[in-house]
Amino acid sequence: MSDGFSDDGSAAAPDVDLFGAPVTAIRERWGRPSFAKTKENQELVCLLRASGWTQQRICRYLGCDEKTLRKYFSRELEEGADRIEGMALEVLLKKMRLGDRLSATKLLELIDDKGNPAPPVPRAAPKEAPLGKKAQLEAEARTGHSATGWGDLLEGGDLPN
Repeated sequence: MSDGFSDDGSAAAPDVDLFGAPVTAIRERWGRPSFAKTKENQELVCLLRASGWTQQRICRYLGCDEKTLRKYFSRELEEGADRIEGMALEVLLKKMRLGDRLSATKLLELIDDKGNPAPPVPRAAPKEAPLGKKAQLEAEARTGHSATGWGDLLEGGDLPN
């Protein structure tokens, strides 16, 4: 039986509890194990989504529920194709910088196929809100003309009978 001390006289960590049972870490696993989001899973979801896989199909492949997929990978589901294309272009650029002529040719072909991006659509000027009654009366007082045209009628002498 161990007295709690090692051979050199220092206190050793006991590996049994007070009743003599071995001490183990408490690991109660109730329910389904939690899903682990990793960098590899993120890239895989991007690739599968860019390839046109549905969310149900991706869930079956990963072995998770659709709610779990949307919870952990919402950004990858929305932007998967863009991320994969961006990573592919980044690899081509790195190879081109190292002097790979095939990568340079492929990159230039992709740029030519895409063409120049469309110019941004000009935004329409915001419409002015119609003036309220008080603002309209103040504007009429400053200019001397009313919006109803009574001033023109009175000045011209064309009064209705």
